[in-house]
Amino acid sequence: MAEALARSFGHEAASAGTHPGMSVAANSLTVLEEMGVSTSGLKPKSVDDIETEGWDMIISMGCGVECPMLPIAEDWGLEDPVGLPIDVYRSTRDTIIENLQRLSA
Repeated sequence: MAEALARSFGHEAASAGTHPGMSVAANSLTVLEEMGVSTSGLKPKSVDDIETEGWDMIISMGCGVECPMLPIAEDWGLEDPVGLPIDVYRSTRDTIIENLQRLSA
């Protein structure tokens, strides 16, 4: 969600996880599409496959993991909504939007 939302704000963004699934969670796609956010090209990626150089900042969503090899500028302390009801995805989406608005101001 964070990658698609950041791009909708006009940022260049890439998202990755420590244990990526085989596909993007259906509820993630649904709550993005509810807002008209493009989900084109979204796919799970591992932090091991993401280039960390050249970004203005790297932000951790939280999710209870640590990545000591990444220069994390902020940790948003979000819980991973995978497997939870769609309202949890909506709440996570809305929190990401609030943080992006703060960064974009």
